Amino acid sequence: MRPRPTPCETGSAVTVLLVRHARAGRRDRWKGDDRLRPLSNKGKIQAAALPELLTAWIDRVEPVLLSSPWSRCLGTLGPISHRLGLPVAVDEALGEGMGLKAIDALGGWLARPVAVLCTHGDVVEALLGSVAEAGVSLGRDATAAKGSVWVFAGGRDGIESATYLPPPA
Repeated sequence: MRPRPTPCETGSAVTVLLVRHARAGRRDRWKGDDRLRPLSNKGKIQAAALPELLTAWIDRVEPVLLSSPWSRCLGTLGPISHRLGLPVAVDEALGEGMGLKAIDALGGWLARPVAVLCTHGDVVEALLGSVAEAGVSLGRDATAAKGSVWVFAGGRDGIESATYLPPPA
């Protein structure tokens, strides 16, 4: 069992918005490096709807925007970045196949009041498993559809609640 990540030493409330990248073109039809596979038309619509879906969190406190280096993740956060005029920082720990590294990095991401993280399904599943292992209820249908968001809220003692937001479009 991994220790519960401690969000911040000040005890301030923190929120992590864990976004699974929006729909991308089909992997089996993509020629070339999978890191470069872009969002599909439906994925672009999902990404464009994210700023409105997340307005309650991203408009009240300036968030940090962190993404997997994969094009589909960067594209998913693009509309939020554009709306807020903030850059998206790339974090390799959010890359596909980085589950354990992402879990280890979770505590550092929780150092800001609001963090928006965009990653892949396998990383979302690993992080959900770690949060559930720490005793946070995920509800009966712990899922992570493309374009969906998990809202993790917590404080000095770590993540205290998790809420699932289905894909916006």
